[in-house]
Amino acid sequence: MTAARNLCTFQLGGLLFGIAAEQVQEVLRPLPITPLPLAPPDVAGLINLRGQIVPALDLRRRLGMAADERRGAPANLVLRGPQGPVSLLVEEIGDVLQIEDQPPEPVPDTLDAGLREMVAGVCPLPGGLLLLLDSGPVLSAVKVDGG
Repeated sequence: MTAARNLCTFQLGGLLFGIAAEQVQEVLRPLPITPLPLAPPDVAGLINLRGQIVPALDLRRRLGMAADERRGAPANLVLRGPQGPVSLLVEEIGDVLQIEDQPPEPVPDTLDAGLREMVAGVCPLPGGLLLLLDSGPVLSAVKVDGG
């Protein structure tokens, strides 16, 4: 019997992404975002998560995608980051997929360089490719200062 792992999936820019389900704290509907002056361009602002202030990262910008493709208010995929929770703004939340726990295939050279550095590999699916998001480089843009 082969071991399996669970991936939380989401859509962004017409691409299907997956991230390890154990890194996901929760999934939320669109929430008001308070802009943060002098923040990097890919930090959209802050959200209030039941009294906890959480940075919201514009994942589209972080991955180097065009901003005009976004449809409607983004959903919040809240990850457990090394310095606390961080919300990734995504277009649509998908299902949790269970896939075989085997090394992913290499990232195709056809992906944009900014996107390639954030993707750990790909998993072929019957309907296309699932890009495995590497949370390390994605969350490196967010520095949460507790003071």
